[in-house]
Amino acid sequence: MQLNDFNIGKELQLFNNADTNIGAVVSFQGIVRNNSEKSLLHMDIEQYPGMTHKAISNYVEIAVERWSLYDALVIHRHGKLLLGDRIMMVATAAKHRRDAFQSAEFLMDYLKSRAPFWKKEVTNDGYQWVKAVLDDESALERWR
Repeated sequence: MQLNDFNIGKELQLFNNADTNIGAVVSFQGIVRNNSEKSLLHMDIEQYPGMTHKAISNYVEIAVERWSLYDALVIHRHGKLLLGDRIMMVATAAKHRRDAFQSAEFLMDYLKSRAPFWKKEVTNDGYQWVKAVLDDESALERWR
């Protein structure tokens, strides 16, 4: 969890060079978009550092074990983010592409629905807290 932006190219280069047995690396980058009926000025993402770090670390451990990953990386920003800013990235490294893809999707589904972040969309008319979306909750069912 960090306030500052990150360079996805540098992060992937460091991640990808970790092991010569890696056969597949999958990465995903989340970006702030206007998800509001009003014009979004910015998004505020709040978190409790110890709680958030522990929860995400637990999901990463589950993914590494379940898909026999060589490694997994989650970067998630908090604070004030503008339209087009990077919010987060997930990268997974596995022997085979199927494990890399599935584990990245697993991590994304859990981050979207279970990671302890609170998101507030700020517009000219005020703000609103982002509510859970039924589709995001339903996506978790396939991993049980």
